[in-house]
Amino acid sequence: MPLRLLALEALCEPDPEQKLKLVAVLSEQGPLLSVEADLQLEAPGSLPGRPARPELIEPAKVPRRSVHTEAGRAALIHAICHIEFNAINLALDAIWRFPQMPEPFYRDWLRVAAEEAYHFNLLREHLRAKMGYRYGDFPAHDGLWSMCEKTRDDITARMALVPRTLEARGLDATPLIQKKLRTVGKPDALAACDILDIILRDEIGHVAIGNHWYRWLCERQGLEPVAHYELLSHRYNAPRMKGPFNRSARQRAGFSEQELTALENPGDQGSPDTQRL
Repeated sequence: MPLRLLALEALCEPDPEQKLKLVAVLSEQGPLLSVEADLQLEAPGSLPGRPARPELIEPAKVPRRSVHTEAGRAALIHAICHIEFNAINLALDAIWRFPQMPEPFYRDWLRVAAEEAYHFNLLREHLRAKMGYRYGDFPAHDGLWSMCEKTRDDITARMALVPRTLEARGLDATPLIQKKLRTVGKPDALAACDILDIILRDEIGHVAIGNHWYRWLCERQGLEPVAHYELLSHRYNAPRMKGPFNRSARQRAGFSEQELTALENPGDQGSPDTQRL
């Protein structure tokens, strides 16, 4: 079976444990699989495959909890764990959904899917072993997948608004989350910081992949990347990014000085909402 069809199979799998196994097999066998970029695929039923829990609620209804309580820290880690589960699905969706891209595009997103699966498992095991909770024990929201749905017919918008917008928020928010957890000083909080170091390192690469393919698509279509990004942000009602921004991480992820200056417009100043991740 071609890589893109297997990615769709993994995306449709609702059980997290099975999804992780399918992604692991895909990653291991990926170099041996043909991509078949011209293959036109149809999604079977609703996507993505996911478990009955966590309960999905509106972002504004996600309860705020203090990191100074164990339940509050568990809820925060659970929220990030849910983001990583969604990120597995986002990478798999990019592989199967968009035909006629260069082969490295599909290989890039397979690497992302494997790394997101690793992140998800680290956080899931941290919740279970260190805190006595399981993935699904807290409600979560569906903001990442909602933008995935909005951009399902526009690959340029997908690259602009998922990896280099919504996922890039993590580059800004992660150091702030770590600072809060280190202030708590509890063993579970410090262990979570170590996991977040790994995630931040890898997410810089994931955002860089989004930046690379967004610019490639803009060049192919004769579009100016910064101006077109603004157009797409309005068209798809993307959230406005608020500072402070992790300038160093964003530079390593491939954001240009022009893009960083646009982000740092005084009208967009504020603090990332790390509680509602």
